[in-house]
Amino acid sequence: MADDKDVLRDVWFGRIPACFTLSPEETTEREAEPYYLLLPRVSYLTLVTDKVKKHFLRVMKADDVEEMWFEYEGTPLKWHYPIGVLFDLHASNTALPWNITVRFKNFPERDLLHCPSNSVIEAHFMSCIKEADALKHKSQVINDMQKKDHKQLWMGLQNGKNC
Repeated sequence: MADDKDVLRDVWFGRIPACFTLSPEETTEREAEPYYLLLPRVSYLTLVTDKVKKHFLRVMKADDVEEMWFEYEGTPLKWHYPIGVLFDLHASNTALPWNITVRFKNFPERDLLHCPSNSVIEAHFMSCIKEADALKHKSQVINDMQKKDHKQLWMGLQNGKNC
């Protein structure tokens, strides 16, 4: 049987190959090439938004760009779920790479929460960590950490640095 540390390492270092393609409904000045990334399972789609957006903005008309969001086979992907959870929920039985559609129009207000900034993602992440710690360790781990440790944990996730 695998040791807890082996399982934790495999989860923390786990990556999902993804292919981002622009929705055919989006107006472009020229054809958009797909964008490929290896996504960390423990991260959030909103942390790769800037890279994906930069790639597709090269072919978009500025007037046609609104809030960017992602979908898989017509289902909007919730930014506040970790990438690994989204993949397991929606695409674990499909061939890789995971084909994610990029959208800039018609934000699905009824299905998705807006994500105005990275500070919102950070607050959500830390809240989830605190909840998990409360359930598993009665909040002993998080309470023993200093604020700089919380920040280092977040920065590691944000920068893809697996401590």
